[in-house]
Amino acid sequence: MTLLGSPALRIGATGFGLIAVCYGFARFAFGLFLPQIDADLGLGAGLSGVISGGSFFGYCIAIVVSAWATERFGARSVAIAAAVVAAVGMAGIALSPSSAWLAAAVLLAGSSTGLASPPMAAAVAAAVRPARQDATNTAINAGTSAGVALSGAVALTLAGEWRLAFGAFTAMGMLLAVAAMRTIPAARGGDGAGGLPPITGPVVRLVGASFLMGAASTALWSFGGQLAALRLGWESAGAGLLWSFLGAGGIAGALAGTLIARFGVDRVHWTSLALMAAGILAVGSAFTSPVLALVGGGLFGGAYVMLTGVYLVWGVRAVSDRPATGLMIGFLTIAIGQTAGAPLFGLLLDGVGPGVVAATFAGLALLPGIFSARRVAAPASA
Repeated sequence: MTLLGSPALRIGATGFGLIAVCYGFARFAFGLFLPQIDADLGLGAGLSGVISGGSFFGYCIAIVVSAWATERFGARSVAIAAAVVAAVGMAGIALSPSSAWLAAAVLLAGSSTGLASPPMAAAVAAAVRPARQDATNTAINAGTSAGVALSGAVALTLAGEWRLAFGAFTAMGMLLAVAAMRTIPAARGGDGAGGLPPITGPVVRLVGASFLMGAASTALWSFGGQLAALRLGWESAGAGLLWSFLGAGGIAGALAGTLIARFGVDRVHWTSLALMAAGILAVGSAFTSPVLALVGGGLFGGAYVMLTGVYLVWGVRAVSDRPATGLMIGFLTIAIGQTAGAPLFGLLLDGVGPGVVAATFAGLALLPGIFSARRVAAPASA
C-alpha cells in the first residue's frame, strides 16, 4: 500500500481539516472576534457569555445526535452533515443584523463540532489498524489548533472585519463537505449500537474530569479576546496574534497519543491541567505583559488540545466496542462544562473584574486532576 493510499493518512487529513473548520472556525472563532462583534451589535459581557454558552449547548445536543446517527447511518453521512451545518451557521454569523440572529447562528455553527467528532472516531476504528488508532485520533483532534491559528491570521489580515472573515470560513466549510464525501468510509460506530454504554468506573471519572476542564476552558475560548483588551488594551490585531499563538501551541496536541503511549493517561492529564491553569493566569492576571500573554495563549492552546486528546483516548478505550459513543461521553461533558462556565465567567467578569475571575478559573482548571483514568486498557498492537 502506498503512503497516499494509507487509510490513516487519508482519513487523518480529511478529519484534521474537518475539525479545523468546525472547531477552529465555527465554534472558537467567535471568542476571537467577540470585541468587534460586541462593538457592532452592543452585546455586553453578560449577553456575550450567554451566546457563547449557547454555542456549547448546541454542541451538547449535536454530539449525542451524532453518536446515534453514526451508529445507524455511518460516518460519511454524519461528517458531511457536520461540514454543511458549520458552513450554514457561519454564513448566518456573517449576515447577523441583531443579537437574536447572532445567537441563533452561533448556536447552529457551534453544533457542527458535536456532529464532527464521533464519525471520525468511527472511521478510524473501522479503517485504521489498532496500533495507529490513538495517534490518528489525536492527530485529527489537533485540527482544532490549526483552525484557531488560521482564524487568528485571518483576523490580523482583515483587521477586525468579522463579517468578511466568517464569509471566508463558510467557503472552507463547503470545501470540507466535498472532501468528506470523497474520503470518509461509510462505517458505523460499532456492533453494540443503541442505548447507554456501561457506566463503569473509568466512565464516571471521565465525566467528572471533562466537566471541570470544560468549565475552566471558557476563560480563554470565550473571553480571551476580552481579557486581552481589558489587560493590555489590545484590539483586533492583538487578539488575532493571541489566537495565532493559542492555535500554534495547540499543534502539540497532535502528540497526545504518542505521549499517552509512553507516559500513560494520568501523567499527561495532570501535566496538561497545570499548563492550562498557567495559561489562564498568564493572560488574565494583573501582572501580565504582551509577551507573557502570548506565551500563556500558547500554553493554554497546547494544554487544551492535549486534554481533549486525553479524554478522547480515555473514552474510546473505556467503551471500546462503540468508539463514537466513547468519544461522545468525554466531549459531551466538556461541552456541558463549557455551557455552565461561559455565562458564569461573563457574570463574574462584570462583577469582580478580570484578575479575580482569571485566578478562580485557573484554580478550577486544576480540579480535574482529582480524577484518574487508572487501568483503561490500551488497544492491541496488531
